[in-house]
Amino acid sequence: MREQIVEIPAAGALLAGALTRPDGDGRHPSALLINGSGPIDRNSAMPAMALGLGQALALALADQGCVLLRYDKRGVGASGGDYLSTGFHDECGDAAAALAALRAHPAVDPQRVFVIGHSTGAVLAANLVRAAPPPAGYVLLAGAAQPGERVMAWQSDRIATTLPRPLRPFGPILARRQARERDRVRGSTADRHDRMPRSHLTDRWLREYMAHDPGPDLATIDRPVLAITGSKDIQVDPADVARIGRLVTGPFDGEVPTDLTHLLRRDPGPPGLWRYRAQLIRPIDGWVTERIVAWTRVRLAS
Repeated sequence: MREQIVEIPAAGALLAGALTRPDGDGRHPSALLINGSGPIDRNSAMPAMALGLGQALALALADQGCVLLRYDKRGVGASGGDYLSTGFHDECGDAAAALAALRAHPAVDPQRVFVIGHSTGAVLAANLVRAAPPPAGYVLLAGAAQPGERVMAWQSDRIATTLPRPLRPFGPILARRQARERDRVRGSTADRHDRMPRSHLTDRWLREYMAHDPGPDLATIDRPVLAITGSKDIQVDPADVARIGRLVTGPFDGEVPTDLTHLLRRDPGPPGLWRYRAQLIRPIDGWVTERIVAWTRVRLAS
């Protein structure tokens, strides 16, 4: 296995990433990893949250003869640009630029390039159906099939109802407060909101995401799709796996694994945002990477 630092020319910024490739010459099937929201680096980490998806996938895919490209978001890690000036539409463009850079690499078979997206990264991955040519396949981890505003409203309600029992009476108050915040963002014309710390999302990003409906993108996909959302995901409705299956027209595999959370860890306890810290002590659930590798082998790597 070899790892190479790469530069990705995007509109107004030069992004930095890592390309992990198996030993041996020739052109290989490959994947582009697109992480979720926030200032996330190539290793799927941001302050207070080290998901570790990038490293886990790089090792698992390289062992099966597949290349993986992962990159730092704008203004994060070694990438240029300003994270706080980046909107959701900018991230769509950055993902397309990364896909083009991956296809152009001499170790990559440009006909066998697929995308792996997690959380809002899965929404960005689906948007790449508009690339020319589109990816050869899509792995959507905790991916939404509904407009961003509806996803955020579902998330607010679900988080409120899964608070620890002593805090549960405050759930409706929290849900109403977040609804007011969505109303404020919808009417905002600012790019940033000074009250938000760096680890949060800007008004511009939220406005663009809330208005985005991934349905038309999903309905355009006629390539193989693997959709996985855990039964204990409280940020994306697990029922969206079935919605994705109804929308896409290519070969579809959908999974709702028992006890899997949004962080791609198994947790036998009750679902809840308050359990994330303990989950992050453990690595990504091995079933997730094994399922992706097996699916890739069958669908794309032959």
